[in-house]
Amino acid sequence: MKQLFRKLTLLVMTCGFIASAQATTPEEDLAAFQNFFKKRFPNVETQDYINGAYSIDPVGRENWEAIEEFPPYEPFIDEGQAMWEKPFANGKTYKDCFPDGPALAGKYPHWDKDKGMVMTLPLALNNCRKANGEKPMKYKKGPINSILSYISYESRGQVTNVVVPSDDPKALQAYEDGKKFYYTRRGQLNFSCAHCHLQNAGMILRTEILSPALGHTTHFPVYRSKWGTVGTLHRRFTGCNKQVRAKPFKAHGEEYRNLEYFLTYMSNGLPLNGPGARK
Repeated sequence: MKQLFRKLTLLVMTCGFIASAQATTPEEDLAAFQNFFKKRFPNVETQDYINGAYSIDPVGRENWEAIEEFPPYEPFIDEGQAMWEKPFANGKTYKDCFPDGPALAGKYPHWDKDKGMVMTLPLALNNCRKANGEKPMKYKKGPINSILSYISYESRGQVTNVVVPSDDPKALQAYEDGKKFYYTRRGQLNFSCAHCHLQNAGMILRTEILSPALGHTTHFPVYRSKWGTVGTLHRRFTGCNKQVRAKPFKAHGEEYRNLEYFLTYMSNGLPLNGPGARK
């Protein structure tokens, strides 16, 4: 375990992907990743990382808890429920695609063996719409945030449990590509995702405390005061790339899907608590 921790720390310190002579499995990565935060913030309970920066920022947490008394995302949940229940032009509804009901966020992202790709929830929702003759939703703004808010709310308490099939080389490659993305420097600022949310988690950038990577995926979609609305995880990916002056990738294209696959896997064991509210 100490060797894995040192390996992860080395990755963080260089903020780049380093090929190791001794490859680690996803299970070993997960143990090292979560152990990193246990050592970095020993007084934070693992389950509390679902609250993002507020798990390590007591002052910000007080303000956030006050906001959560009257959550700004509530209207989006109601709109999303109406979308879920409204029939398509052919008379069918989302339930015809997802017969187990709206509490399905815990099933995503997952490896779709038939399609040979990572399947995300927004992509699955749009596949449902296209199969029923409906126009797909935009992936970062607009109605998709409402239905995701409703599904996330109905899925609260489900435990993150992303599986990387050990018998499928393509699935493992998708995971490794997402991992590589996370640790690779990019943009004019030459930053990786790990620069802010692993190596410098808890540090102050401008006026904000950098949130820990652990638990990042549990609370999306998120209402951000900065946006004045709810936004998707891939909208946040886009924003992060822009902040380091890198060209963003296509929302729910292969790069961001694989990144979501890796990052969600790193939060295995944590309950879902979306939608969330942030600055």
